[in-house]
Amino acid sequence: MEIIILVVVMIVVGWLMGQVAGAIWKDDLPLGKQGNTIAAIVTCIVVGLLDWYVIPAMGFSETLKYIGVAMEPALGALLVLWLIRRARQ
Repeated sequence: MEIIILVVVMIVVGWLMGQVAGAIWKDDLPLGKQGNTIAAIVTCIVVGLLDWYVIPAMGFSETLKYIGVAMEPALGALLVLWLIRRARQ
């Protein structure tokens, strides 16, 4: 059940990061608003799941796992969108 909640939360976070990226780079959206949102959602899901399984496997605490899952997917999504933007220029 936790995985389903995690994926749903990552979809919401990805959607928010797609909207934030649209607000940050108003005129320079190489994928368009929908493309940015889809790329951000996919990135958030992948990074969130990696954090969920990799951080405990490395021996870190549950608290650090939750902190990583809360912060890294959002930052990762913005980084991926920025890299896509740079690659298209």
